[in-house]
Amino acid sequence: GINAEYGTSNTANTSSGYIAMGALLSAMKSGKEPLDIFLDFENSAPSEDEQELYDTCNAVLARGPEILDALLAYKGCEEHIRKAITTPTPEAEEAAWEAVLPAVDQLQAFFDYATELEGVLPKLLAALCDQQPKHTIQNKQALAKQLADVLDFVLRFDDAKMVNPAIQNDFSYYRRTLNRMKINKKDSNIKIRDELANRMSLFFAYPTPMMRVLSEVTSKYLQDHASATARDHVTQGLSVMANVCFEMVLNKKFEADQTNMFCLRAMTGAIILYDHIHAQGAFIKKSPINMKGAILQLKQFQPSDGGATTDGLLNALRFTTLHLNDQETPSSIKALLIG
Repeated sequence: GINAEYGTSNTANTSSGYIAMGALLSAMKSGKEPLDIFLDFENSAPSEDEQELYDTCNAVLARGPEILDALLAYKGCEEHIRKAITTPTPEAEEAAWEAVLPAVDQLQAFFDYATELEGVLPKLLAALCDQQPKHTIQNKQALAKQLADVLDFVLRFDDAKMVNPAIQNDFSYYRRTLNRMKINKKDSNIKIRDELANRMSLFFAYPTPMMRVLSEVTSKYLQDHASATARDHVTQGLSVMANVCFEMVLNKKFEADQTNMFCLRAMTGAIILYDHIHAQGAFIKKSPINMKGAILQLKQFQPSDGGATTDGLLNALRFTTLHLNDQETPSSIKALLIG
Protein backbone atom coordinates (compact mmCIF):
# COMPACT_ATOMS: atom_id res chain seq x y z
CA GLY A 1 0.00 0.00 0.00
CA ILE A 2 0.85 3.67 -0.02
CA ASN A 3 2.22 3.46 3.48
CA ALA A 4 4.79 0.77 2.86
CA GLU A 5 7.49 3.12 1.69
CA TYR A 6 6.94 5.52 4.57
CA GLY A 7 7.90 2.98 7.21
CA THR A 8 8.05 4.49 10.67
CA SER A 9 11.59 4.88 11.91
CA ASN A 10 12.09 5.21 15.62
CA THR A 11 14.76 7.75 16.44
CA ALA A 12 16.85 5.63 18.72
CA ASN A 13 19.80 7.98 18.49
CA THR A 14 19.16 10.66 21.10
CA SER A 15 21.29 13.35 19.48
CA SER A 16 19.19 13.23 16.31
CA GLY A 17 16.17 13.45 18.60
CA TYR A 18 17.50 16.74 19.95
CA ILE A 19 18.14 18.01 16.45
CA ALA A 20 14.57 17.08 15.50
CA MET A 21 13.22 18.91 18.53
CA GLY A 22 15.40 21.89 17.67
CA ALA A 23 14.04 21.83 14.13
CA LEU A 24 10.51 21.78 15.50
CA LEU A 25 11.16 24.68 17.81
CA SER A 26 12.79 26.74 15.09
CA ALA A 27 9.84 25.91 12.84
CA MET A 28 7.63 27.22 15.62
CA LYS A 29 9.48 30.51 15.49
CA SER A 30 9.15 30.78 11.71
CA GLY A 31 7.77 34.27 12.01
CA LYS A 32 4.45 32.92 13.34
CA GLU A 33 3.39 34.28 16.68
CA PRO A 34 2.33 31.39 18.95
CA LEU A 35 -1.39 31.65 19.71
CA ASP A 36 -1.04 30.30 23.24
CA ILE A 37 -4.61 29.08 23.30
CA PHE A 38 -5.49 25.96 25.23
CA LEU A 39 -8.58 24.07 24.07
CA ASP A 40 -9.43 21.55 26.73
CA PHE A 41 -10.44 18.73 24.42
CA GLU A 42 -10.58 16.26 27.30
CA ASN A 43 -12.95 18.17 29.59
CA SER A 44 -14.71 20.96 27.71
CA ALA A 45 -18.39 21.39 28.59
CA PRO A 46 -20.84 23.68 26.81
CA SER A 47 -21.64 27.06 28.33
CA GLU A 48 -25.23 28.23 28.44
CA ASP A 49 -25.06 30.09 25.13
CA GLU A 50 -23.42 27.09 23.40
CA GLN A 51 -25.85 24.53 24.80
CA GLU A 52 -28.56 24.54 22.13
CA LEU A 53 -26.24 24.26 19.15
CA TYR A 54 -24.05 21.82 21.07
CA ASP A 55 -27.02 19.49 21.63
CA THR A 56 -28.06 19.69 17.96
CA CYS A 57 -24.56 18.78 16.79
CA ASN A 58 -24.04 16.19 19.47
CA ALA A 59 -27.13 14.27 18.34
CA VAL A 60 -25.22 13.62 15.10
CA LEU A 61 -21.62 13.45 16.35
CA ALA A 62 -22.38 10.99 19.14
CA ARG A 63 -23.10 8.38 16.45
CA GLY A 64 -19.70 8.85 14.82
CA PRO A 65 -17.95 6.03 16.74
CA GLU A 66 -20.57 3.42 15.81
CA ILE A 67 -20.35 4.46 12.13
CA LEU A 68 -16.57 4.05 12.29
CA ASP A 69 -16.88 0.66 13.99
CA ALA A 70 -19.29 -0.49 11.28
CA LEU A 71 -16.90 0.70 8.57
CA LEU A 72 -13.91 -1.02 10.19
CA ALA A 73 -15.95 -4.22 10.48
CA TYR A 74 -17.19 -4.06 6.86
CA LYS A 75 -16.12 -7.34 5.29
CA GLY A 76 -17.65 -7.20 1.84
CA CYS A 77 -19.23 -9.89 -0.35
CA GLU A 78 -16.25 -10.77 -2.53
CA GLU A 79 -16.65 -14.56 -2.30
CA HIS A 80 -20.36 -14.52 -3.19
CA ILE A 81 -19.81 -12.08 -6.04
CA ARG A 82 -16.90 -14.07 -7.45
CA LYS A 83 -18.98 -17.25 -7.47
CA ALA A 84 -21.89 -15.48 -9.14
CA ILE A 85 -19.59 -14.16 -11.87
CA THR A 86 -17.47 -17.28 -12.48
CA THR A 87 -20.36 -19.78 -12.24
CA PRO A 88 -23.47 -17.75 -12.95
CA THR A 89 -26.09 -20.26 -11.83
CA PRO A 90 -29.40 -18.87 -10.55
CA GLU A 91 -28.44 -20.16 -7.08
CA ALA A 92 -25.08 -18.42 -7.06
CA GLU A 93 -26.62 -15.18 -8.32
CA GLU A 94 -29.38 -15.38 -5.74
CA ALA A 95 -26.82 -15.99 -2.96
CA ALA A 96 -24.73 -13.01 -4.09
CA TRP A 97 -27.79 -10.77 -4.22
CA GLU A 98 -28.85 -11.88 -0.73
CA ALA A 99 -25.36 -11.10 0.58
CA VAL A 100 -25.14 -7.73 -1.14
CA LEU A 101 -28.50 -6.38 0.06
CA PRO A 102 -27.60 -6.00 3.77
CA ALA A 103 -24.14 -4.75 2.77
CA VAL A 104 -25.71 -2.01 0.68
CA ASP A 105 -28.01 -1.09 3.57
CA GLN A 106 -24.86 -0.56 5.61
CA LEU A 107 -23.36 1.60 2.85
CA GLN A 108 -26.52 3.67 2.83
CA ALA A 109 -26.08 4.25 6.56
CA PHE A 110 -22.60 5.67 5.85
CA PHE A 111 -23.98 7.84 3.06
CA ASP A 112 -26.87 9.10 5.21
CA TYR A 113 -24.44 9.95 7.99
CA ALA A 114 -22.39 12.07 5.56
CA THR A 115 -25.59 13.94 4.75
CA GLU A 116 -26.14 14.59 8.45
CA LEU A 117 -22.59 15.91 8.85
CA GLU A 118 -23.36 18.25 5.96
CA GLY A 119 -25.99 19.79 8.19
CA VAL A 120 -23.68 20.12 11.20
CA LEU A 121 -20.58 21.73 9.71
CA PRO A 122 -22.10 25.03 8.46
CA LYS A 123 -23.71 25.60 11.88
CA LEU A 124 -20.35 25.17 13.62
CA LEU A 125 -18.58 27.41 11.10
CA ALA A 126 -21.22 30.10 11.59
CA ALA A 127 -20.82 29.92 15.38
CA LEU A 128 -17.00 29.86 15.47
CA CYS A 129 -15.76 31.74 12.41
CA ASP A 130 -16.86 35.31 13.07
CA GLN A 131 -15.01 38.66 13.21
CA GLN A 132 -12.53 37.31 15.74
CA PRO A 133 -12.28 33.56 15.29
CA LYS A 134 -9.27 33.34 17.60
CA HIS A 135 -11.25 34.87 20.44
CA THR A 136 -14.45 32.94 19.66
CA ILE A 137 -12.77 29.54 19.35
CA GLN A 138 -11.12 30.12 22.72
CA ASN A 139 -14.41 31.14 24.33
CA LYS A 140 -16.64 28.49 22.78
CA GLN A 141 -14.52 25.51 23.73
CA ALA A 142 -17.25 22.88 23.53
CA LEU A 143 -18.19 23.94 19.97
CA ALA A 144 -14.50 24.10 19.00
CA LYS A 145 -14.17 20.52 20.27
CA GLN A 146 -17.14 19.55 18.08
CA LEU A 147 -15.51 21.10 15.01
CA ALA A 148 -12.41 19.04 15.89
CA ASP A 149 -14.70 15.99 16.29
CA VAL A 150 -16.00 16.46 12.74
CA LEU A 151 -12.46 16.71 11.34
CA ASP A 152 -11.26 13.75 13.41
CA PHE A 153 -14.16 11.58 12.26
CA VAL A 154 -13.69 12.52 8.60
CA LEU A 155 -10.00 11.62 8.56
CA ARG A 156 -10.63 8.33 10.35
CA PHE A 157 -13.50 7.41 8.04
CA ASP A 158 -11.64 8.24 4.83
CA ASP A 159 -8.54 6.43 6.02
CA ALA A 160 -10.53 3.23 6.66
CA LYS A 161 -12.54 3.56 3.44
CA MET A 162 -9.44 4.00 1.31
CA VAL A 163 -8.05 0.62 2.28
CA ASN A 164 -11.33 -1.25 1.76
CA PRO A 165 -11.94 -1.95 -1.95
CA ALA A 166 -14.92 -4.18 -1.09
CA ILE A 167 -17.11 -1.11 -0.64
CA GLN A 168 -16.95 -0.04 -4.27
CA ASN A 169 -16.91 -3.59 -5.60
CA ASP A 170 -20.05 -4.51 -3.66
CA PHE A 171 -21.86 -1.39 -4.73
CA SER A 172 -21.02 -1.70 -8.41
CA TYR A 173 -22.16 -5.33 -8.35
CA TYR A 174 -25.39 -4.15 -6.72
CA ARG A 175 -25.98 -1.59 -9.46
CA ARG A 176 -25.24 -4.00 -12.31
CA THR A 177 -27.62 -6.56 -10.82
CA LEU A 178 -30.25 -3.89 -10.20
CA ASN A 179 -30.14 -2.91 -13.88
CA ARG A 180 -30.59 -6.53 -14.88
CA MET A 181 -33.55 -6.90 -12.51
CA LYS A 182 -35.17 -3.79 -13.92
CA ILE A 183 -34.99 -5.26 -17.39
CA ASN A 184 -36.59 -8.46 -16.05
CA LYS A 185 -39.17 -6.44 -14.03
CA LYS A 186 -38.03 -7.99 -10.75
CA ASP A 187 -37.15 -4.78 -8.97
CA SER A 188 -40.44 -3.84 -7.33
CA ASN A 189 -39.35 -4.09 -3.69
CA ILE A 190 -35.87 -2.52 -3.94
CA LYS A 191 -35.46 0.61 -1.88
CA ILE A 192 -32.10 2.02 -3.05
CA ARG A 193 -33.04 3.07 -6.54
CA ASP A 194 -31.72 5.11 -9.44
CA GLU A 195 -31.29 8.60 -8.08
CA LEU A 196 -30.10 7.52 -4.62
CA ALA A 197 -27.93 4.78 -6.15
CA ASN A 198 -26.30 7.37 -8.42
CA ARG A 199 -25.57 9.72 -5.52
CA MET A 200 -24.17 6.89 -3.39
CA SER A 201 -22.06 5.74 -6.30
CA LEU A 202 -20.53 9.20 -6.71
CA PHE A 203 -19.92 9.39 -2.97
CA PHE A 204 -18.06 6.08 -2.71
CA ALA A 205 -16.16 6.53 -6.00
CA TYR A 206 -14.18 9.34 -4.40
CA PRO A 207 -11.02 8.19 -2.54
CA THR A 208 -11.82 10.44 0.44
CA PRO A 209 -15.61 10.81 0.35
CA MET A 210 -16.16 12.46 3.73
CA MET A 211 -13.55 15.17 3.21
CA ARG A 212 -15.09 15.86 -0.17
CA VAL A 213 -18.46 16.36 1.54
CA LEU A 214 -16.89 18.84 4.02
CA SER A 215 -15.14 20.70 1.23
CA GLU A 216 -18.31 20.96 -0.86
CA VAL A 217 -20.58 22.00 1.99
CA THR A 218 -18.05 24.64 3.10
CA SER A 219 -17.85 26.02 -0.43
CA LYS A 220 -21.63 26.13 -0.56
CA TYR A 221 -21.74 27.87 2.83
CA LEU A 222 -19.36 30.50 1.45
CA GLN A 223 -21.47 30.95 -1.69
CA ASP A 224 -24.55 31.49 0.48
CA HIS A 225 -22.64 34.15 2.47
CA ALA A 226 -21.04 35.58 -0.61
CA SER A 227 -18.79 38.18 0.95
CA ALA A 228 -15.02 38.29 1.05
CA THR A 229 -15.21 38.75 4.83
CA ALA A 230 -17.13 35.48 5.29
CA ARG A 231 -14.39 33.63 3.40
CA ASP A 232 -11.72 35.36 5.47
CA HIS A 233 -13.49 34.46 8.70
CA VAL A 234 -13.76 30.79 7.77
CA THR A 235 -10.17 30.49 6.55
CA GLN A 236 -8.98 32.35 9.66
CA GLY A 237 -11.01 30.05 11.88
CA LEU A 238 -9.53 26.97 10.21
CA SER A 239 -5.99 28.34 10.46
CA VAL A 240 -6.52 29.05 14.18
CA MET A 241 -7.78 25.49 14.65
CA ALA A 242 -4.77 24.04 12.80
CA ASN A 243 -2.22 26.15 14.67
CA VAL A 244 -3.77 25.63 18.11
CA CYS A 245 -3.85 21.85 17.64
CA PHE A 246 -0.25 21.91 16.43
CA GLU A 247 0.92 23.99 19.41
CA MET A 248 -0.90 21.83 21.95
CA VAL A 249 0.89 18.69 20.71
CA LEU A 250 4.22 20.51 20.41
CA ASN A 251 3.96 21.84 23.97
CA LYS A 252 2.79 18.48 25.33
CA LYS A 253 -0.44 19.86 26.76
CA PHE A 254 -1.97 16.38 26.84
CA GLU A 255 -0.53 13.15 28.15
CA ALA A 256 -2.82 10.68 26.41
CA ASP A 257 -1.72 9.45 22.99
CA GLN A 258 -5.30 9.35 21.81
CA THR A 259 -5.81 13.03 22.64
CA ASN A 260 -2.61 13.96 20.81
CA MET A 261 -3.67 11.90 17.79
CA PHE A 262 -7.08 13.61 17.98
CA CYS A 263 -5.29 17.00 17.86
CA LEU A 264 -3.14 15.89 14.91
CA ARG A 265 -6.19 14.68 12.99
CA ALA A 266 -8.06 17.91 13.68
CA MET A 267 -4.97 19.87 12.62
CA THR A 268 -4.63 17.89 9.38
CA GLY A 269 -8.34 18.15 8.61
CA ALA A 270 -8.30 21.92 9.19
CA ILE A 271 -5.29 22.27 6.86
CA ILE A 272 -6.93 20.23 4.08
CA LEU A 273 -10.22 22.09 4.35
CA TYR A 274 -8.37 25.43 4.39
CA ASP A 275 -6.41 24.37 1.33
CA HIS A 276 -9.64 23.50 -0.51
CA ILE A 277 -11.39 26.80 0.11
CA HIS A 278 -8.57 29.37 0.17
CA ALA A 279 -7.75 30.73 -3.29
CA GLN A 280 -3.99 30.27 -2.83
CA GLY A 281 -4.24 27.31 -0.48
CA ALA A 282 -2.42 26.40 2.71
CA PHE A 283 1.13 25.97 1.44
CA ILE A 284 2.13 29.45 0.24
CA LYS A 285 4.94 31.27 2.00
CA LYS A 286 2.49 33.75 3.54
CA SER A 287 0.16 31.02 4.82
CA PRO A 288 -1.13 31.78 8.33
CA ILE A 289 -0.78 28.06 9.09
CA ASN A 290 2.58 26.90 10.35
CA MET A 291 2.90 24.27 7.63
CA LYS A 292 6.53 23.45 8.27
CA GLY A 293 5.84 22.89 11.96
CA ALA A 294 2.73 20.83 11.21
CA ILE A 295 4.52 18.50 8.80
CA LEU A 296 7.51 18.10 11.14
CA GLN A 297 5.16 17.38 14.01
CA LEU A 298 3.42 14.62 12.03
CA LYS A 299 6.78 13.14 11.04
CA GLN A 300 8.14 13.21 14.59
CA PHE A 301 5.15 12.11 16.61
CA GLN A 302 5.79 8.77 18.29
CA PRO A 303 2.84 7.46 20.31
CA SER A 304 4.18 6.02 23.56
CA ASP A 305 2.22 2.80 23.08
CA GLY A 306 3.53 2.37 19.53
CA GLY A 307 -0.11 2.28 18.46
CA ALA A 308 -1.69 4.80 16.10
CA THR A 309 0.56 6.19 13.41
CA THR A 310 0.55 9.50 11.57
CA ASP A 311 1.31 7.93 8.16
CA GLY A 312 -2.29 8.25 7.09
CA LEU A 313 -2.29 11.95 8.02
CA LEU A 314 0.88 12.65 6.06
CA ASN A 315 -0.65 10.84 3.10
CA ALA A 316 -3.82 12.89 3.46
CA LEU A 317 -1.70 16.07 3.18
CA ARG A 318 0.19 14.61 0.22
CA PHE A 319 -2.75 13.33 -1.78
CA THR A 320 -5.95 15.15 -0.79
CA THR A 321 -4.81 18.78 -0.75
CA LEU A 322 -5.17 20.85 -3.91
CA HIS A 323 -2.23 23.26 -3.80
CA LEU A 324 0.80 21.19 -2.72
CA ASN A 325 2.22 21.07 -6.24
CA ASP A 326 1.56 24.72 -7.06
CA GLN A 327 4.58 26.75 -8.12
CA GLU A 328 3.97 29.03 -5.14
CA THR A 329 4.58 26.20 -2.66
CA PRO A 330 8.09 26.71 -1.21
CA SER A 331 10.40 23.91 -2.32
CA SER A 332 11.42 23.31 1.30
CA ILE A 333 7.80 22.44 2.19
CA LYS A 334 7.47 20.15 -0.85
CA ALA A 335 10.72 18.38 0.03
CA LEU A 336 9.68 18.00 3.65
CA LEU A 337 6.29 16.50 2.82
CA ILE A 338 7.13 14.46 -0.24
CA GLY A 339 10.60 13.40 0.96
